[in-house]
Amino acid sequence: MKKILVANRGEIALRIMRSAREMGLATVAVYSDADRLAPFVRFADEAVHIGGPASSDSYLRGDRVIEACRATGADAIHPGYGFLSENANFARQVAEAGIIFIGPTPEAMEVMGSKLAAKNAVKSYGIPLVPGTDSAIENLAEAIEVAKEIGFPLLIKASAGGGGKGMRIVEEASELESQMKRAISEAESAFGDGAVFVERYVSGPRHIEIQVLADQHGNVVHLFERECSIQRRHQKVVEEAPSSVLTPEMRDAMGKSACDVARACNYVGAGTVEFLLDDRMNYYFLEMNTRLQVEHPVTEMITGVDLVREQIKVAEGLPLSFTQEDLKIHGHAIEVRVYAEDPQNGFLPDIGNLKTYKRPEGPGIRVDDGFEEGMDIPIYYDPMIAKLVTHAGDRDQAIARMTRAINDFHISGVKTTLAFGKFAINHEAFKSGNFDTHFVKNFFSPEVLDVFVDEEARIAALAANLFYEKAKSANTASENQHNPEWRSRRN
Repeated sequence: MKKILVANRGEIALRIMRSAREMGLATVAVYSDADRLAPFVRFADEAVHIGGPASSDSYLRGDRVIEACRATGADAIHPGYGFLSENANFARQVAEAGIIFIGPTPEAMEVMGSKLAAKNAVKSYGIPLVPGTDSAIENLAEAIEVAKEIGFPLLIKASAGGGGKGMRIVEEASELESQMKRAISEAESAFGDGAVFVERYVSGPRHIEIQVLADQHGNVVHLFERECSIQRRHQKVVEEAPSSVLTPEMRDAMGKSACDVARACNYVGAGTVEFLLDDRMNYYFLEMNTRLQVEHPVTEMITGVDLVREQIKVAEGLPLSFTQEDLKIHGHAIEVRVYAEDPQNGFLPDIGNLKTYKRPEGPGIRVDDGFEEGMDIPIYYDPMIAKLVTHAGDRDQAIARMTRAINDFHISGVKTTLAFGKFAINHEAFKSGNFDTHFVKNFFSPEVLDVFVDEEARIAALAANLFYEKAKSANTASENQHNPEWRSRRN
């Protein structure tokens, strides 16, 4: 392998290219009209324009990506996350074109891409599953029978997909018919597949996921867990590694289960196995994400393992260079996702121009981003600006470092989730470890950010004034240098 095409954009494209360059590999970027001047395009050794700003006309056009690969002579495609990363048909087309796909097989994607197929695949390994149906519910009568068996509240879930789409909580029998119809309709609209299943609703759950790596020689390891319970609209906002509540014994048990999930679908590459953890510390298999995760940096920080490098080595056919026993947890890491969203207005996207964009610096701080000051946040894609990551010797230090980093991260021109991140990690529930996926519902209201937003505005005003004074001084000095009277006075 000598050249890799990255079929993605923004921060993840840059992140992949940096590891590839360290390995001596050339890189190719593909870009849309909206990303023509983006940093990832400039960073790549080659760049190919593949279409208009809408992802359906560019980053989701697998045919154009493969053609760009052929045109540049790239040996492999890394899909990053999102877009085509979990598209089994695309992975199959890549292989048929004689190009290496840096990810799992299409077959593994198909098994884990269906929650029902995934549940059936892992059954024989004795992995804990939330009580519920093993196949799609065909009609209301069947749903009523299941409800009698597992009780209320229950959860109706779409088999194909995630992100909370096609998911409905049913508190009592009278709601079952209407909520089932809504779930089916939403699933059909979002995924083109109306299949739904029913399972017991786990109240007060924590979202714990395990990072796994598997090579083509049968070796499978886990790289410990990430706690991803602070979410809005079923999407993660704050992640940390390790979890504050897992005992070593639970960590080992969940890690073994995650490796068995990978074995159940003959998995190859980097993947993430997601679990629900209930208030009695029982864990249940939720799903497997067959790609690199947004939150992978916290795992890299506590293990010292470059997950992208390992993905590339596995795709080249090399065995894993370490065993489970070689892996250790070093310190604690936290990631806060910085979105161009307004937390005081339902986390709605707030697209605009980055008038000020100053990253925090210092020991144990990592910023994965794809923007620069003066750039616009495009309306066509996910509104994430950056991933802010801190690492320290223990959890308290990591929280303190993250608080300082958020204070030092200056963004103006768009509203962001920085203030929410600061609120969340300093809330007593988070600090004590006594929180679950209902954190936002239980503890957050728009007015709690007033003090944080006021402070951000004050800092932004000070920064703008400082910039103005420096510019004025520089202009005065420049004018004086070109003034003969001033030069004669100096002489």
